[in-house]
Amino acid sequence: MEAASTGRHRTVAVVGASGAGKTTLTEALLHRAGAIPRAGRVEDGSTVTDHEPEEIARGISLGLALGTLTWTCPDGAVRTLTLADAPGHPDFAGAMDTALSVADLALVVVSAVDGVPPGTRTAWSTAEALGVPRVVVVTQEDRARADFRRVLAELREAFGEHLWPIELPLGEEQSFRAIADVLGEHALVYDDQGRHHEEDLPPGAVDEEHRMHVDVTEELVSHDDEQLDAYLSGREPAAAVLERDLAREVATGEAVPVVVASGVTATGVDRLTDLLCELAPAPTERDSRIVVGSAARDDAPAGTYDTGDDGGAGRTVAVAADPSGEPLVHIFRTVVDPFVGQVSMLKVLSGVVRTSDRLRNATTGADERIHGLFRLQGKEHIPAGELAAGDVGAAAKLGGSPSGTLLWSRTSGQARPFLPPPRQPVYAASLVPASQSDDERMPAALARLVAEDPTLVLDRMGEATVLRGLGDTHLDVAVERLARVFGVHVETGPVPVAYRETIARSTQAEGKVKKQSGGHGQFAVVQLRVGPLLDGGFEAGGFEFVDSVVGGAVPRQYISAVEKGARDAMAAGGPQGYPVVDLRVEVYDGKSHSVDSSDMAFRVATAAGVKAALAEAGTVLLEPVATVTVTVPPDHQGAVLTDLSGRRGRVSATELADDGRARLVATVPEAELGRYVLDLRSLTGGRAELTIRPAGYDRAPDRSRPRTPS
Repeated sequence: MEAASTGRHRTVAVVGASGAGKTTLTEALLHRAGAIPRAGRVEDGSTVTDHEPEEIARGISLGLALGTLTWTCPDGAVRTLTLADAPGHPDFAGAMDTALSVADLALVVVSAVDGVPPGTRTAWSTAEALGVPRVVVVTQEDRARADFRRVLAELREAFGEHLWPIELPLGEEQSFRAIADVLGEHALVYDDQGRHHEEDLPPGAVDEEHRMHVDVTEELVSHDDEQLDAYLSGREPAAAVLERDLAREVATGEAVPVVVASGVTATGVDRLTDLLCELAPAPTERDSRIVVGSAARDDAPAGTYDTGDDGGAGRTVAVAADPSGEPLVHIFRTVVDPFVGQVSMLKVLSGVVRTSDRLRNATTGADERIHGLFRLQGKEHIPAGELAAGDVGAAAKLGGSPSGTLLWSRTSGQARPFLPPPRQPVYAASLVPASQSDDERMPAALARLVAEDPTLVLDRMGEATVLRGLGDTHLDVAVERLARVFGVHVETGPVPVAYRETIARSTQAEGKVKKQSGGHGQFAVVQLRVGPLLDGGFEAGGFEFVDSVVGGAVPRQYISAVEKGARDAMAAGGPQGYPVVDLRVEVYDGKSHSVDSSDMAFRVATAAGVKAALAEAGTVLLEPVATVTVTVPPDHQGAVLTDLSGRRGRVSATELADDGRARLVATVPEAELGRYVLDLRSLTGGRAELTIRPAGYDRAPDRSRPRTPS
């Protein structure tokens, strides 16, 4: 397959709720275009885009996969479409974000049976936030209980009246074999091979179709004074003119077409491909955005302009998809192939990239050589000699270029893609290697796993290795890939709660070391005041050391050893067995010996003095707490508040979000949040959004005290 020119190529993100039929529809599109010899089935594990063993076993998409097709449009123009099939499961929403970040158009797939579940709303809101134009396709029209008109009403209620049906099913369920073209006002009747011929509309559909035709036509001509005058004069615009005007409004987000298709019978699939080619904006019509280093304003590539936005630490600029510009490449996903090694999915934002080009990673600073370019048909690699601005493809062995980085031809400067905020982890598990060999190889394998999927976060809690993600399925799949791809086997368990303790009140203590061994001995005495660092609050990490010694009772060269001794005692743990935090230690007096005193002596003496102070004053057990934000439809607000109360949560705010949902903010002990994301999905039918952020420590009630330290 030859590299497509910038004007020919379109990248379409196929998004929607899990089970809506995205992969089946993608398979039908590829097959109808002749890109694959036969359409596979999700049930058989034979589809192009669901090719990983973990996906086949579960029967759902778990990662972003690409498929490529070439299509000749009715006007003779040839287009190349890259379909980015994204998962709909909430645990893998990060892959959907990635697909939309490189898309020219979002194809929102909605089931004619299931309607508009939470996954559809998530896909819609993400596409809207990223400014990606949308087309809605109602699929699974061939299934029992399919109801296009009910789903259309749900879509308009959820997303607005600017959703315009430009196709209607003529018959549903088993009788779905034809569609009405609302713009052209005729019927497309399909055979068993997914090919159609035109017929007049059946009498029972004429009135409904014509009403929709008038509604869409009036909406489109209302934005053009010349067309509006002609229409009011009785001159009806041709279907081709209406499609051109519709494409303009799709690009600006003013209109979202709704079409209909079946991935199983291929009814409407060829028409859908035509519309994707006609309605998807060309890459030249939508600039990409990158963030360049703030230190040097000359970092921006030629052909960019300042957007005025601040993307974080740097300046956000727009990049035109110009094949004559300097090369600029977005690495948007990396995966490990057991045979090839690392495969980097990429989109060329500017210029032309060829095999053997040498580029520099503008984000990491690594020098890279493009060993080979190819397009992806699922796991199949189709060689491509070059990729131009707007093209999506892949390259192998770019080891210094993780997901979310940029390649360019410059030898200096820094830049990174402008990406949506990363989704915060809400579920965690501890990992225990199955053997000594697994233990040795686990750090490197986990680093590569996290590089593949930025929504995975690696953490350490004492001696425990903790993997955090978006849900239990997310982590289960990660552990399976860890074993299959990297050969590292682990057992998972609950995450230990990071309890701490602090001194209950201020006290004084003496620490001393007196040891004679025939030669040089060990001698040190310190007088300490030890107390809480904060008055009524906890930082769970704070420490203050104060030197109040006068007259040289403790020589200056030993003061740093005194501070180290205090830190040693805190790390060793208090009377309850947990690390000590939020301590103020003041040394105000002491004794030394000109021969027998040493750094070690004062360090040991201070540690003993701090431990004595903790035993004398007693300690308070602290537990980690988190700020939990739940955004939920109002009818679930009461149930969520009751559940948070049962988890010892303290609600600090309830407010109305812009979309009419309730936003609840509470402080909840982390010990109560181990399975909260799973329970919340069950409680709200998956309609809640959740973020969890650490918020420090609070005093633990007696009933929450663990029996043994973790």
